[in-house]
Amino acid sequence: MSVDTATLADDQVVPRIITGAWQLSTGHQTPRSREEVFESLSRAVDAGINAFDCGDIYTGVEELLGDFLKEYRDRGGSVAAGRVKIHTKLVPDLDSLATLDKSYVERIVDRSLRRLGIEQLDLVQLAWWSYDIERWVEVAGWLDDLRTAGKISQVGVTNFDVESLKAIVDAGVPIRSHQIQYSALDHRPEGGMVEYCQANGIGIFCYGTLAGGFLSDRHLGASDPGADPGNRSLVKYRLIIDEYGGWEAYQALLAEMKRIAHSHSATVAQIALRYVLDRPGVTSAIVGVSGAERVAEACGVFDLALGDDDREAIHDLGMRAPGPKGSVYGLERVKDGRHAAIMRYSLNRKT
Repeated sequence: MSVDTATLADDQVVPRIITGAWQLSTGHQTPRSREEVFESLSRAVDAGINAFDCGDIYTGVEELLGDFLKEYRDRGGSVAAGRVKIHTKLVPDLDSLATLDKSYVERIVDRSLRRLGIEQLDLVQLAWWSYDIERWVEVAGWLDDLRTAGKISQVGVTNFDVESLKAIVDAGVPIRSHQIQYSALDHRPEGGMVEYCQANGIGIFCYGTLAGGFLSDRHLGASDPGADPGNRSLVKYRLIIDEYGGWEAYQALLAEMKRIAHSHSATVAQIALRYVLDRPGVTSAIVGVSGAERVAEACGVFDLALGDDDREAIHDLGMRAPGPKGSVYGLERVKDGRHAAIMRYSLNRKT
């Protein structure tokens, strides 16, 4: 089984599925043991899913991946550890945005390099909590300086709207990727972001493709878990379900995806993943594969071909849904809003 790849600007090749590591953070409390996680990550790399997505504020994750890279290298994995691509993030604390300087940015990047035990980060993606503090273009420029210095291979962003991303691009910073939420439940990127990225050679990395697991067989016909479905990730995506139209509308989407899955001898999760990979402008989808069984399921999408009628059925349901509406990450930026209430804005000082 082969994993499809895509090429970003500057000829950097990435797998069309990227291993998301947020669920491995200590705050997420993954039930998997360290040995199980390493086995899963090793299987992913061996299968060709050789890019990991992490972040400077994902507690313990950069260190965990650094340990994995060392162990993978020491035991002579079938794919050399040097071929593993590390995508991390720079997420300055909200209360640091107005005062941070270039040395702050370099310290965070150097810390990520130390934690991971590598000499160059393949991609650093800038996150910015508040457009009220208009310094994101300046900070993106400092990341580009670190790219020129060789500490970073490429610069990307995450969760920007079109206007704010355009400001960075217009300043001459070569943005190569944009990580945004995109799923059968959330079509906000189609409100201008997809077109902008396509026009400017920016690859789109999609998170939330499986909505934290809500887009899977196990939730079809399940009772609504309410406001506390289990962890912060599930709360986030339960709110997206509300925006989509609520539990009943979400169940109707699952039922349609199950119908399509049955016709292809696939799972609902595979249909959800294939659907997003087939959307215009999408480079890769970020999926947690903390269990070996998830690796096989994810790889199975490359043997799956949806018909136009399959894709249209899912998309039409999304277009008839009341939401989510607005710009990419717009709901999450509404101060005192339900989506913003689950955010933690000062995690960098704690890592």
